[in-house]
Amino acid sequence: MTYDRLVCANCAAPVSEGRCPVCRANRERLQQESPFAGLNPTALIALLAVLIAAVALVAAHQTA
Repeated sequence: MTYDRLVCANCAAPVSEGRCPVCRANRERLQQESPFAGLNPTALIALLAVLIAAVALVAAHQTA
């Protein structure tokens, strides 16, 4: 999940803005969870497609 759509329960502002200490702490925590946390779903799908294509090329090269 990306933090740009989360709303802080402490200040009712978007967490991505980091208006209060709770927002800033949660933003840091979410950024550290995964190296792919900042990527949007389209970028993740493109990355997955490239990975699948690379595996298919390796498999085709080994059978030839």
